Amino acid sequence: MSDISIISAVLVVVVAFFAGLEGILDQFQFHQPIVACTLIGLVTGNLAAGVMLGGALQMIALGWANIGAAVAPDAALASVAAAIIFIKGGDFSNVGINVATAAAIPLAVAGLFLTMIVRTVSVALVHTADNAAKEGNIAAVERAHLFALVLQGLRIAVPAAMLLAIPASAVQGVLEKMPDWLSGGMAVGGGMVVAVGYAMVINMMATREVWPFFALGFVFAAVTDFTLIGLGTIGVAIAFIYLNLSKQGGNGGGTASGSGDPIGDILEDY
Repeated sequence: MSDISIISAVLVVVVAFFAGLEGILDQFQFHQPIVACTLIGLVTGNLAAGVMLGGALQMIALGWANIGAAVAPDAALASVAAAIIFIKGGDFSNVGINVATAAAIPLAVAGLFLTMIVRTVSVALVHTADNAAKEGNIAAVERAHLFALVLQGLRIAVPAAMLLAIPASAVQGVLEKMPDWLSGGMAVGGGMVVAVGYAMVINMMATREVWPFFALGFVFAAVTDFTLIGLGTIGVAIAFIYLNLSKQGGNGGGTASGSGDPIGDILEDY
């Protein structure tokens, strides 16, 4: 595989920049692996490879979420850097996916270190914005806000640009020299992390209302004649059926019985 073209490299940096923004904003989800890796695969002409890697990494990042000031492992850097390594490596088999997936874990930790640095710098920007707000200078407040966001975007775009500067032959050489015991261990570790991601999702969705659909999912997955679009259509249809039945009398003919999920009942009241 040849090096990524200049146009593709520029587009990859742009995707990385927006992924860095979304890693903090959580609004349009560009930092999610299934989105970031797919976009990088698209701009480099390897859409299928990007989708495959994004799907594998998304299983790991399902339980990652920013809660208040607590920031989850950096899915943005993990997605972007792993996708670049994957594309430059040129091995689009399961082995290449496993290696890229395993490499994403330390990259996510490195991303946390980078965002810590950016947040430390942002403290000074917050004081600047506070002083501008006291003076009624709203434009200065907006500039401080936008500059802090730009720093968050650069914390992903700059490492992405550095990875793009490495020749594809060098990346391929490193991956080829990797011993079997290391690549095999990374594959096992990547599979274990994916299993942990599944477990976290199951733990969050473990309610009486959801378990039947969880069981149905295993049944539908065993039917190999269904396409991915067909399975998605079935899922959407079942969701609409469930919502309509719930509105028409899912609480036992109008009685005020709880659902067994106190937090869900409280949220439903609102």
